[in-house]
Amino acid sequence: MSEQDKPVRTANQRGSARLGAVQALYQMDIGGTPLTNVLQEFELYRLGKEVDEELYLPADFDYFKDLVCGVVREQRTLDPMIHFALEKGWPLARIDSTMRALLRCGLYELESRKDVPAAVILTEYVDVAKAFFEGEEPRMVNGVLDALARKVRPDEVKHKPSATKQ
Repeated sequence: MSEQDKPVRTANQRGSARLGAVQALYQMDIGGTPLTNVLQEFELYRLGKEVDEELYLPADFDYFKDLVCGVVREQRTLDPMIHFALEKGWPLARIDSTMRALLRCGLYELESRKDVPAAVILTEYVDVAKAFFEGEEPRMVNGVLDALARKVRPDEVKHKPSATKQ
């Protein structure tokens, strides 16, 4: 079975929280929606609800809120780290808004949620990427988050050469 033929795993409540957090951050980035409005909208109308005939799976709202609020609070720290991990010639500003949200969430979780193994975080965000992209983007998410995990969790992630800029 090829990489493209593999089914995306059904999300658990934290997985749904991650997916929702990426969507919320995208909405804030593109639409300029304030944080409090996005949190309220997702809690009341999206997470675990049906919107435009699309079912949003139940999510751990506290986890969702931690991710969204944490990324907003730490964005000035997260962005330079992501920029440094990207391939030369691909500054963060050139990256698609959904991809920026994915990478910000993944890095925030790597830094702040030491209770979740790095391998789980990488796998979950690759799965989230597969929900949005069909091309090479999931591999990019894996490569960038792997490089960042080596920086922020060196004792947990074995050091080996990485394809991204050091």
